[in-house]
Amino acid sequence: MSNPSRFLDTVKNDLPSSIVVFLVALPLCLGIAHASGVPPLAGLASGIIGGLVVAWLSGSHTSVTGPAAGLIVLVLATGQEFGYAGLALVTMLAGAMQIVMGAVRAGGVARLFPKPVVIGMLVAIGIILILKQIPHALGYSGDFEGDESFFQADGRNTFTEIPFALGHFNLGATILTFLGGVALFLSKRTRLSKMRWLPGPLLAVGIGMLVNAAFSVWAPELAVGGSLLVEIPEGGVSSLTAQLTTPEFALIGEPRVWVAAFGIALIASIETLLCTEAVDGQDPLNRHTPPNRELLAQGVGNMLAGLVGGIPVTAVIVRGSANVNSGAKSRMSAIMHGLWLLIAVLALAPLMNAIPLAALASVLLMVGFNLASPQRLRTMLGASPSTSVPFATTVLVTLFSDLLSGVMAGFVVATGFLGYEVLRARRAHRKSEPATFRIPHVMPWLTPAALRRAAPTQGGTMEIDTSGLDEVPHDLKTAIDALKSEFGERIQLLSSFPPAKAS
Repeated sequence: MSNPSRFLDTVKNDLPSSIVVFLVALPLCLGIAHASGVPPLAGLASGIIGGLVVAWLSGSHTSVTGPAAGLIVLVLATGQEFGYAGLALVTMLAGAMQIVMGAVRAGGVARLFPKPVVIGMLVAIGIILILKQIPHALGYSGDFEGDESFFQADGRNTFTEIPFALGHFNLGATILTFLGGVALFLSKRTRLSKMRWLPGPLLAVGIGMLVNAAFSVWAPELAVGGSLLVEIPEGGVSSLTAQLTTPEFALIGEPRVWVAAFGIALIASIETLLCTEAVDGQDPLNRHTPPNRELLAQGVGNMLAGLVGGIPVTAVIVRGSANVNSGAKSRMSAIMHGLWLLIAVLALAPLMNAIPLAALASVLLMVGFNLASPQRLRTMLGASPSTSVPFATTVLVTLFSDLLSGVMAGFVVATGFLGYEVLRARRAHRKSEPATFRIPHVMPWLTPAALRRAAPTQGGTMEIDTSGLDEVPHDLKTAIDALKSEFGERIQLLSSFPPAKAS
């Protein structure tokens, strides 16, 4: 933005877009912070850093960074294990790891994992998000009293918390959650979808505030208050900083802290790179985000977030899509959205404190539903075993263990299917029989090597079946062409290439 005329040319688009993104981001920052077990201000602080710092350092023109639903599971588990100050340290270390990843040009990290595992990760996050929001939707806020008890261990897990919450049922909160869900549904399916200045999350929160205010006047027994409302300090900057924390550097020698940081760095990087790729695909100017520079920017953002007591950030597709659809032309839209968040924290705390947590629960329930949609589940579970089994493994291990274990388990299973194809082809070669290598999924760094291991070096033929792939990356197509060039007619394609995707 060093060219003034260029700035003036784009600001007419970026300014209104930044306001739309701010209206989308505000309820999400609050809701994700609450679901992650931290003060709502922690989510807002991370959103501000995502706008003012990450957007400025990033090479993306359209993506928007902030707290992400995809990290809720890891953030909550980390906070429960190490406390709020320990989480701040883990967030800082994760940011440092992302800076290293960007410096060593590891921007292709998302391509290490096959599509079934990545989708399984997103679906598992969605399911856990839904399960964890049900108690809040029923009006149970937890026994939180004080800073560290944001992560209070009560002996209940995600599943047992739901029947316990039924014993603390709050009709007013449940009504607010239901109305928020209706508002989100209408915002997608009616003319409201054309009102860019009134995004679904904001509509849900606004209706929750208005209805709760009406309850206070006409049906006080239904009104929610106290711990069932957002709590932002109203006493100025000193009160705001008092609610946040600083990293607990005494834990830096604890190996589990580094494991937690690696998990957050890995998942945050994968989510960021997937989101920037998706948002780039919506950019009418067809601009591309440099992945390594993006990792550097995200790393700086997470180090700063941890330093001030925020939560980890990633590029977020909901905000990025809102940015593109609102006509943003440059990164100034994302930067200005961070400025609006900062102004909101300093000037609108009394207004935000009227937001019912049940309204935020409706927003997060919809986010979880979109991640774990029935259509996505049917598609993945109805696919071939080489797709459905790694997917189901990732989901199940994540649900009953943790996210990083789920991703790694799914990866191992997916690699096993690829290895099975190699063994099957080599067995056919030993028997002097025609071999068929069905590429089960794409791991660009491993599939070409597997094809080479399966090649008919001792005679015979091999057919390569790519019919199960949605796309064939450029490097895989190059590897197949090299085999055909080396072995001639002994290598055959059973199906034509799907559309190639550049690596």
